[in-house]
Amino acid sequence: MSDAEDTRAAVAFTNVTFRRGACVVLDDVTFAIAPGEFVGIIGGNGAGKSTLLHLALGLLAPSEGTVRIFAGDPRRKHRPLGYVPQRIELARDVPLRARDFVALGVDGERFGLPLPNRARAQRVEVALRDVGALALADKPVGRLSGGEQQRLAIAQAVVGEPALLLLDEPLANLDLGSAVDVVTLVRRIAQERGMTVLLVAHDVNPLMRAIDRVLYLANGRAALGTVDHIINEDVLSRLYDRPVDVVRVRGRIIVVAGT
Repeated sequence: MSDAEDTRAAVAFTNVTFRRGACVVLDDVTFAIAPGEFVGIIGGNGAGKSTLLHLALGLLAPSEGTVRIFAGDPRRKHRPLGYVPQRIELARDVPLRARDFVALGVDGERFGLPLPNRARAQRVEVALRDVGALALADKPVGRLSGGEQQRLAIAQAVVGEPALLLLDEPLANLDLGSAVDVVTLVRRIAQERGMTVLLVAHDVNPLMRAIDRVLYLANGRAALGTVDHIINEDVLSRLYDRPVDVVRVRGRIIVVAGT
């Protein structure tokens, strides 16, 4: 990756290695994601997907190499980031309305004076509308369904108008139809707001019509490109260091790792 690419990129990893004890989670990973791109991060359990997001958020520091977010150190929060964590656990008796839950994201990454109450309320209203949750605004957030809470988590992540949105497994436990709906929702919001998006998932199928490129992680290594260029037998066999079959059936992709 050239210095010019690093400067222009929304997210740039250059020769990044991350170790957890004796375990190498990411091994000399280099890639650049352009502003406004929607990238799906795919890989199996333990492939380093969440670790990669935490490095981008500045919650972790690389063991080697550099991470840059809009050419800055992610730990210094040069530009606002939105984050949807892997699990949202809210007790049923939490005395918090949906609109108040979303409002928690307004000033989370901002410095200086908080927004006036009217401006905050307008931001929250727009975010609820964007995720199709205006009807939930005054309902107790703990009593909503998992899918409804997921929409509110996305609203909370975008209400602060982030330049970069990071989502960690937002499709977990959703059927294919519901997963496609969430991905379509995120794509629309990202296009309307000009955001760069990194979305972690186990399965590429719900993402295929929305993402610009896929970042595939395996054995600590990464490959970035279009779905057709990355999810094929040659590339995945190199990543996994063993034969991999890629089967396409009725528009869906099935990856079968050999022994």
